[in-house]
Amino acid sequence: MSRERTVEELDAVIEQTLRDSELVHEHPAPGKWLVDLPGTKKLKTVCGLIVGEHALRVEAFVCRQPDENREQLWTYLLQHNARTYGVAYSIDRVGDVYLTGRLPHAAVTPEELDRLLGAVLSYADDHFNTMLEIGFGTSIRREWEWREKRGESLRNLEAFAGFVEADRRARRAADPDGGA
Repeated sequence: MSRERTVEELDAVIEQTLRDSELVHEHPAPGKWLVDLPGTKKLKTVCGLIVGEHALRVEAFVCRQPDENREQLWTYLLQHNARTYGVAYSIDRVGDVYLTGRLPHAAVTPEELDRLLGAVLSYADDHFNTMLEIGFGTSIRREWEWREKRGESLRNLEAFAGFVEADRRARRAADPDGGA
C-alpha cells in the first residue's frame, strides 16, 4: 500500500470520527490534525494527530516546565504512566510536559480513536490541578495572596482554595504565635 493512500484512508477515518464526536478540529495538511479537547480543570487540551509511515502519533501539550519540585512532579507522572492507556506522560528537552503515544495504522478505527482521545483528555484534565500545585505551588500561593491584598477576584484560582488553605493551616500549626 502506498504512503499516500494510507494517509488518505486514515485521514478519512480521523475526519469522520472527529465529526461524529463533534470535536473542534483543524486539518492543516494531509496526515496532520489538531483537535481541541474541552476539559473542566484544563479548559482545553490541543491534541495533535500525525500520520506517520507505520503509526499514528498522538501528542498533547499538558503544561510548561515546572518552576519547582521537578523531580516530585516527574515521579508523580511516571507513577501514573503505569496506569495509562495508549499514551504516556513525557517531557521535551526544556521540561514541558506532554502526553504522547503511537497507534499502529491497523488499529486506527473510530472506536479506538475515541478511546485514545478520551484517554488524552482524562489524563490531561484529571491531574492538571495537582500538576500545577506540585510544579507551581509557590506562584499559586503568591498570586492568591497578592489578589487578596488588592481585593482582586480569585475566581480563576478557586480550584486551588483547598491547597492554599491547607498551606495556611500548616503555617499556623508550625507557628501558633503568628511570628510574635
